[in-house]
Amino acid sequence: MLLTIDVGNTHTVLGLFDGEEIVEHWRISTDSRRTADELAVLLQGLMGMHPLLGDELGDGIEGIAICSTVPSVLHELREVTRRYYGDVPAVLVEPGIKTGVPILMDNPKEVGADRIINAVAAVELYGGPAIVVDFGTATTFDAVSARGEYAGGVIAPGIEISVEALGVKGAQLRKIELARPRSVIGKNTVEAMQAGIVYGFAGQVDGVVGRMKRELAEDPEEVTVIATGGLAPMVLGESSAIDEHEPWLTLIGLRLVYERNVSRL
Repeated sequence: MLLTIDVGNTHTVLGLFDGEEIVEHWRISTDSRRTADELAVLLQGLMGMHPLLGDELGDGIEGIAICSTVPSVLHELREVTRRYYGDVPAVLVEPGIKTGVPILMDNPKEVGADRIINAVAAVELYGGPAIVVDFGTATTFDAVSARGEYAGGVIAPGIEISVEALGVKGAQLRKIELARPRSVIGKNTVEAMQAGIVYGFAGQVDGVVGRMKRELAEDPEEVTVIATGGLAPMVLGESSAIDEHEPWLTLIGLRLVYERNVSRL
């Protein structure tokens, strides 16, 4: 089986693949203070619950693919693969790794590994042109050309960041549950804030995607818009711009990149 690990600023998502099928997944908080040994114990606890894996760390794992937006965590995960999975092929997404997606940026090294991995999966699953909207710590919009190139993107504050900022900066506001309100016009402060978040972000997605489509393709209707990320369900029903929802897009991209690189290891 292939273990895929996507380390984000707030959460880390792990997926277990049996061939092309994802058979198990976990979501944990990202903690840059965790050591390699602590991460190994955490992995053992999670995977020990799966019936297809053995009791010992590494049993049943035939490959590992990792991408991270947090350098310190990537460093510790590199040590995990060395110490606890020494005989298992491991692909860590970093400069030099073959993705199959040309990066049309002023400085390709600036682009987050997860954004490139999302582009890899988008090309494989839907072809180009496409736009990936990833609802994470930041809301990112990534453009993929008709030729399968990473053409650039947009970065905006994420949903949780916005909620926290309202609670901190608003004298009479507080942190609220992320939920869809009864109506757009809130009847109390909590509902008003929820409406601002849900419908505000849906409007942001529709507006940004519409502008990106016009720059990306002569016929905007040819562009497929894919939503992913843990907070995507918050706006799926309210945004008219999203065509597809693939919650495991990054993990699928990691599987594809692993397959393209494992023969070179």
